[in-house]
Amino acid sequence: MIYLVYIIRLVFTVYSLLIVIRIFGSWFPNLQHSRFMHFIAHYTDPYLNIFRRFIPPIGGVLDLSPLIGFFVLQLAQKLLLMLIL
Repeated sequence: MIYLVYIIRLVFTVYSLLIVIRIFGSWFPNLQHSRFMHFIAHYTDPYLNIFRRFIPPIGGVLDLSPLIGFFVLQLAQKLLLMLIL
């Protein structure tokens, strides 16, 4: 049981880290075209696009979808751990 909790926390932490990398990578135009950022975007953008449909970027620049995505990830993790424990 403890290993399952550890794995769940690890998966959510790694995905949150991917979102952070996506955020910082979007600040550097040259980095956006790298293979690494394409890899990160491939795995994070489908999740973030869910929130972008409801809250488009403010002024075309300020994207709040990662903030909402973090909140939902934390909520999902807590609910999942409550169901298991």
